[in-house]
Amino acid sequence: MLQRAEPQDFERVLSSMCTVPHPSAREAAERFLATNPGDPGTYETIADLEREAVEYLGEITGLSDPAGYVASGGTEANLQAIRIARNRADTDDPNVVAPVHAHFSFTKAADVLGVELRTAPATDYRSNMTAMAELVDEDTVCVVGVAGSTEYGYVDPIPAIADLAETVDALCHVDAAWGGFYLPFTDHDWHFDHADIDTMTIDPHKVGQAAVPAGGLLARDRSLLDELAVETPYLESTDQLTLTGTRSGAGVASAVAAMESLWPAGYEQQYETSMANADWLADQLSARGHDVVGPELPLVAADLSMPMTDELRERGWRVSKTGAGEMRVVCMPHVTRSMLRSFVADLDWY
Repeated sequence: MLQRAEPQDFERVLSSMCTVPHPSAREAAERFLATNPGDPGTYETIADLEREAVEYLGEITGLSDPAGYVASGGTEANLQAIRIARNRADTDDPNVVAPVHAHFSFTKAADVLGVELRTAPATDYRSNMTAMAELVDEDTVCVVGVAGSTEYGYVDPIPAIADLAETVDALCHVDAAWGGFYLPFTDHDWHFDHADIDTMTIDPHKVGQAAVPAGGLLARDRSLLDELAVETPYLESTDQLTLTGTRSGAGVASAVAAMESLWPAGYEQQYETSMANADWLADQLSARGHDVVGPELPLVAADLSMPMTDELRERGWRVSKTGAGEMRVVCMPHVTRSMLRSFVADLDWY
């Protein structure tokens, strides 16, 4: 089987929030395949590269002295942020308040960590702050905002969410796993320099064009990460704050290589190209009578019927649906205007 198997190509992938790695990221991943940043005392070079990766992520997210690490992805980073919030709080009945469009990883985090997840409805695809304010109380340990939602690509009012968290002495966590590499080139207020955010998820292996796995967890203050630390008596290092033990040096090295190659000019050019493609697709779908959501970031949702979506998949297009049943297209770096023209042509065939 392995000899005949080929990895998924991206020629018709319109549903993924991962993309083709940058050539420098691919090369770096191959060089560091056998290294384990989970044991930094032994693997010193990859430990140094992880610190460099965190510095890059801090620059991207407006944090001058960042703490954090390269995680397996947004799910781990979100879970760890909730773990920090739970561990620092003085309550036996912790809850987390998030908008209804928060990523499903928060449901996993609540289950694993034994915290209550309270979700507030959205207004125009963003957090309804009145509804969120009604859900917080003295047992709230974290208030979550999303900067680039996975269904619609919309950005919550992050400063207002941070202010709400402060009223109940909770942490503010921002999930910018997908949007974080697009948002620096917009006028949104979303990062550490815009609001009193405590922790953030931002994934180099998405728009950042690193190899999988390369997620990111950032914290404003190193002391927050101390809430995660456990002793590691048989390693050369004395403690570990990551969720997984053995981790991928390939992901760390590729993240540094991608950001070194692309930040900031390459990412800015990519944002402009991807946003133009999303706008073009939205116009094409609207002209054909479809109701379109967005795009606010390079993600388009439209009310195509289920049979039509199934037909497109049968023709090889990888498209997905929102919870409300709309077709969802993510204009990642591998999505070109030529791809979208072919997609629209197939759409017209039906």
